[in-house]
Amino acid sequence: MSALNLIALGWIGVAAIVFASLLRTVAPYGRHARPGWGPAIPAMAGWVVMETASLGAIVALFVASGPTLNRVARVFFWAWVFHYAHRSFIYPLRARQRGKTMPVSVALMAVTFNAVNAGLNGWWFFFVLDRDASWFVDPRFLVGAALFAAGFALNVQSDSILFGLRRPGETGYRIPHGGGFSYVSCPNYLGEIVEWCGFALAAWSLPALSFAAWTAVNLVPRALAHHRWYLERFPAYPRDRKAIVPFVL
Repeated sequence: MSALNLIALGWIGVAAIVFASLLRTVAPYGRHARPGWGPAIPAMAGWVVMETASLGAIVALFVASGPTLNRVARVFFWAWVFHYAHRSFIYPLRARQRGKTMPVSVALMAVTFNAVNAGLNGWWFFFVLDRDASWFVDPRFLVGAALFAAGFALNVQSDSILFGLRRPGETGYRIPHGGGFSYVSCPNYLGEIVEWCGFALAAWSLPALSFAAWTAVNLVPRALAHHRWYLERFPAYPRDRKAIVPFVL
């Protein structure tokens, strides 16, 4: 087994430990913000910093790899850039985070998480991947690409529903309805998990699988926390909704 795959397996092992920790301790930002986590910065600035870490790392590896004719690597690279350009610059502007803060410690942990995942996958894209264009008709790529697109669409649609709940200047919370919210409390998180599981299937690599695992590790506990938060604060919250997996969890 290559060194890259061994590192990816080790990274999955770390994810399992972090998952157990996040089930006990909810990350202190957004609706779960609380004191005791050190100095804070504006939430928008924190979000841009932590998301551009992934974008910057993958672009740096792309530049370092030099010209490549591998079209498969380029497709994965541009899919990564597409997602993180949206998360780094478009999402923060739409999220109306004015007045909100984020602990510096949380932002730095996210920077580490994003840089490692981008580093593992970028190294695989540009220095390991050796597939020709026939991969584009492989069932794993076709199904994975469809899941990636569907997950991204669900994520963006769900974010739009959440953003639409607030009038200009408002900072409170309401019960979301419609779209994926008919089934789960956090369809935005479900969409992102589906997106990166699709990416892992399309890439068919351990680095991509490790990133899908880390996405679930971060978002499933947070979805469970969001679900509990809704139930505690809104007596009229739909009791038949699940947290993140329709009809299951």
